[in-house]
Amino acid sequence: MHAPSLRRTLYLLCIGLLWVAGPSQAGGGYFVLGYGPYAHQTAGTATAIGFDGFAGASNPGKLSAASDRVDAGVLVFMPYRRIERTGADNPVYNFSTTSDNGVFFLPELGIARHLNDRLSWGVALYGNGGLNTAYRGTTGVSGSSANPAACGQQPGNFLYGCGEVGVDLSQVLIAPTLAWRIAPKQSIGIAPLIAYQRMRVYGLQALEPLSEHPDDVTNRGYDQAFGGGVRLGWWGTIAPGLSAGAAYATRVYMQKFRRYQGLFADGGSFDIPENYSIGLGWTPAPRWLFGLDVQRISYHQVAALGNGLLNSLQNPQARPLGSADGSGLHWRNQINYRAGMEYAVRPGLKLRAGFAYGRRPGDESADSVSLNLLTPNPIENLTAGFSWTPKGMSGEFHFAYGRYLSATYKGPSAIAGAQATESVTAFVNTFWVGYSWHL
Repeated sequence: MHAPSLRRTLYLLCIGLLWVAGPSQAGGGYFVLGYGPYAHQTAGTATAIGFDGFAGASNPGKLSAASDRVDAGVLVFMPYRRIERTGADNPVYNFSTTSDNGVFFLPELGIARHLNDRLSWGVALYGNGGLNTAYRGTTGVSGSSANPAACGQQPGNFLYGCGEVGVDLSQVLIAPTLAWRIAPKQSIGIAPLIAYQRMRVYGLQALEPLSEHPDDVTNRGYDQAFGGGVRLGWWGTIAPGLSAGAAYATRVYMQKFRRYQGLFADGGSFDIPENYSIGLGWTPAPRWLFGLDVQRISYHQVAALGNGLLNSLQNPQARPLGSADGSGLHWRNQINYRAGMEYAVRPGLKLRAGFAYGRRPGDESADSVSLNLLTPNPIENLTAGFSWTPKGMSGEFHFAYGRYLSATYKGPSAIAGAQATESVTAFVNTFWVGYSWHL
């Protein structure tokens, strides 16, 4: 690819990511399952396998094993989310509603280049999301919201506010990457993480009286924040046909969402939590490759994610919304397991498949359920895809299909009475299409 074309592609991908990122909902909370052409085909298995331009998004150490290349693609994400309540003290709040926002497009770009036999550089542009829901259903009863001062005679929505209720979180990361081959079969790498995120929350008027900043809880439009962190990684061959990798990403410290300082704990703080992974790659025969990953995400260290929902509901004077101990999503630290395989049918055609499992970060208690209706997380994912290089061409076409299997998350309500039960049913279909230029 010529330099002007590369710069143009990089610019367009940056703009696209900034405006359309934010659809993903997976067992990994709001982390996308994987990044790049090979990870999307193998359910995100990418710590020790998958040598493309997205090493900075998974394991910077493996960049040394990638060829000189540019990878570009788009993830088409199609989620279904339906919430329901039964047994509420006020029976008008016993209803179900389905989320809008059913199709999203998320572009990605990765670059890998060798400077010499020992040093390689690259850059990855990718996005996270996962808190994008919009429930329009209401009680249909005039004046039934829990905050008439803000809602007037509008009917109540599912969370006792008024109007459409939902949340839209987008995160975009740029990871310039440098890898160093410290031995013939060992590499280490580093990728500074430059992050941008924006957030919009609406329909939570019922929570305003519980906040230390009631004017900065909901319906404040989009707010944005920038931040930074770093990812470190190692990759190497540890035996004939057996490779291994390990990666660690620090907490990404973000500016606070001042427009929502009355909602998110610690004055609008919403950092990206630290995460780390280990992985293996095994080649038992020339045409076969298998990979295994284990990843841990430390959601609980971020107050807006880890604090319990009941904190402010039960004691708004001592722990109001927006304070350091204010309510959060009550997400636990989470471990995700991923496995992938590859089979080379013939030169130029490789088939891949993968499976991923990660328990929901929120538990099925009153401390979690009501707010997590806005953040449904299917916990099992299956993927399949292929990479194809047409005869006479050096470039490579990619396709992947993924299915987050349908699952229902339910538990006791924190807002509708002791006997009330709330549930969310979600599943997702994804498609990824892309192309790789070999430089």
